[in-house]
Amino acid sequence: MGRIKEYAAFLKEFPRTFETTGALGPSSRGLALELVRQLKGRDRPGRILEVGPGTGAVTSELVRVVRPDDTLELVELNQRFVDMLNERFEKEAHFKKVREITTIWAKAVEQLDPHKPFDYLVCGLPFNNFQPELVKRIFRHMIKLVKPGGHLTFFEYLWIRRVKSLAAGHSERRRLGGIGLILQRHLKRYEFHRSIVWTNIPPAVVHHLRVPYSDDSP
Repeated sequence: MGRIKEYAAFLKEFPRTFETTGALGPSSRGLALELVRQLKGRDRPGRILEVGPGTGAVTSELVRVVRPDDTLELVELNQRFVDMLNERFEKEAHFKKVREITTIWAKAVEQLDPHKPFDYLVCGLPFNNFQPELVKRIFRHMIKLVKPGGHLTFFEYLWIRRVKSLAAGHSERRRLGGIGLILQRHLKRYEFHRSIVWTNIPPAVVHHLRVPYSDDSP
């Protein structure tokens, strides 16, 4: 799928599902490469999960680093995006190469079984569009979905909560502040690296987290 077609598909869904789509456009290749960086140079196979792949902008880089002995799973709530992803795995060369080891789930990430954890989780969910309680619930579950010693990577637009808060009313500022506190709590506990992708529109900060071998988080 060319980038023009990908943007067209994204923009078609954007007005109808902004709350769960959240992005202003598909992730740039630079952002996608940073999100999958931990998957490069591995010496062993792994179970890989992408949460909220959307049109497949990050998936298109994931399928290039996935190995034949890996397992790749995608979980996407938007059925139109699920149909688009299935089409890409049927028609596009890099996607077709890993089609046999890939499963696409059309449901919320909280519905995935935590007893089948992953080595790598790449998340593209728009946390700043959600209510704080939902962010807390999703993050708790994602941590459970990652094996001890495994990696969880997600991104957010640079300065997004601060900019939104400047023009927001009291309830919206309170919502954004609650999200910030939840994310910072997890970042303080799990983050080992972060980087800024200036070439994305808008610029994005990528957070790399590692789940410890002993985790007693609430």
